Amino acid sequence: MPHMIIRGISVPQIQAISTALIVELADVCSCGTDNFMLECLPTVSIFQGEICETYPFIEVGWFERGQEIRDAYAKVLTKHILSLGIPEVEIAFKVYREDSYYWNGKLV
Repeated sequence: MPHMIIRGISVPQIQAISTALIVELADVCSCGTDNFMLECLPTVSIFQGEICETYPFIEVGWFERGQEIRDAYAKVLTKHILSLGIPEVEIAFKVYREDSYYWNGKLV
């Protein structure tokens, strides 16, 4: 159920890579492609009182899968983002705790 919150990358850019990206990430995580969600947030960044370009940043919310899977996931994600001609991207993982995750009001 990895959930990716994406800032600083346009919706059309994410659409262009989304299918191949999700197929590769599903392979890394050994799960189906229907487990993934890409969420593109429109963001306005401000520096020294001026609107400026937002740097590419992706937050991945998921249940921990270990360092090896995390590294492989970040590598695949980075490869696809850089393929768009974007020179750099930052990725951060946010780990959900199973004892704090609810679905329809019930502990999963």
